[in-house]
Amino acid sequence: MVPVHNEEKDLRPCVRRLHEHLTRTFPYAFRITIADNASTDGTPQVAAGLAAELPEVTGFRLEQKGRGRALRTVWSASEAPVLAYMDVDLSTDLNALLPLVAPLISGHSDLAIGSRLARASRVVRGPKREFISRAYNLILRGSLRARFSDAQCGFKAIRRDVAQVLLPLVEDTGWFFDTELLVLAERAGLRIHEVPVDWVDDPDSTVHLVRTAADDLKGVWRVGRALATGSLPLDRLTRPFGDDPRDRDIQDVPRGLARQLVGFCVVGGLSTLFYLLLYSGFRQFAGPQTANALALLVSAVANTAANRRLTFGVRGRGGAVRHQAQGLVVFAIGLALTSGSLAALNAAGGSPAHSTELAVLIAANLAATVLRFLLFRAWVFPDRGAELGAASTAAPHAPAAPAGTPAVPYRPVPHQPYTSYRTTQIRAGEAADPGWRDATVRLQPVHPHDTDPGDLR
Repeated sequence: MVPVHNEEKDLRPCVRRLHEHLTRTFPYAFRITIADNASTDGTPQVAAGLAAELPEVTGFRLEQKGRGRALRTVWSASEAPVLAYMDVDLSTDLNALLPLVAPLISGHSDLAIGSRLARASRVVRGPKREFISRAYNLILRGSLRARFSDAQCGFKAIRRDVAQVLLPLVEDTGWFFDTELLVLAERAGLRIHEVPVDWVDDPDSTVHLVRTAADDLKGVWRVGRALATGSLPLDRLTRPFGDDPRDRDIQDVPRGLARQLVGFCVVGGLSTLFYLLLYSGFRQFAGPQTANALALLVSAVANTAANRRLTFGVRGRGGAVRHQAQGLVVFAIGLALTSGSLAALNAAGGSPAHSTELAVLIAANLAATVLRFLLFRAWVFPDRGAELGAASTAAPHAPAAPAGTPAVPYRPVPHQPYTSYRTTQIRAGEAADPGWRDATVRLQPVHPHDTDPGDLR
């Protein structure tokens, strides 16, 4: 797919170059779809001419702008097993196209992206765009914990079955669409393949950098808030597309223990520092027992909330009050340990120094931390990862599921055989022409249990 807006000058040579490259080097059937985003110049006429001239080219007309809107519309209507898009200027070297889609065709990966920031990439662009690109991806890593290296490179591909599940969750219709799709896919546990690309900046690009950057930051805030509050149903989408070794029950290997230990240690270390700061502050106007109780209470509430979300992966507000109540019970046990330590210190030393109090409290808190983790794992948040893993693996391709059971919680867009390659006008927000169908190769199932007749992999 090639999304365009007012590209009458570059559209014809770029599409012909792309068509020639695919015809000469691409080993699979293909279709090039020109998605016209409300162009006001001669772009629709050029697209119609290309569709009439080249049998593998078709065109869509949308009445509103937005790259994300165009991607959602065309991808939702396509029956191709692998969907890809690239910018019309072909800034990315086309030799990267086959490496981009190959992991998706084989079933190894769920999405694939071209990266201009990978070590092996060769990029020619000015310092301004280089700085903006790297700064934006640093923001994504810091705020949304993104692990992919380049969110905005206009060179991406996705499997159709994955797109049918993720597209209903993506709200943005503009440039942030790519980032939102990748963040949700990553949080759902899907595999994203990255391809280092050769990329030459288009000096005539019409992208408005300031407005696009502002919209992207708004999108980062919206997605971050949705992930923090648990309003996105990612628990139901975790690894829904086949067997994952992390979902297997292995004897003597507790599920998720290593990840939970790391998360709990990080949260515990930060909570300890927070507690010590609170204790030092409360100690200015209260005795050691009162200061300890107040500091431990406040830090315990924060600790339970952080572990609930970050360590044990519980999203949303359901059960939050019960979890906090159970956390207060754990707090009472920790209070008994630390208060007992202070009482023993005062009984032994009379009037110990403040530094001695802190040393004793650190030791007591370490013991309370170990006990807190065991209670959190066995009582407050028991087997959360096992429940999610069972739910995610039972839904997609379970052999015992009755006929007609949907593989994912969203219905695929219905399709009818395509009868004409003429450019079709549609309204923005609607599904693309249901009479259109891709002439693409049918692939064999990747996994032995992928027997759904509607799955084209």
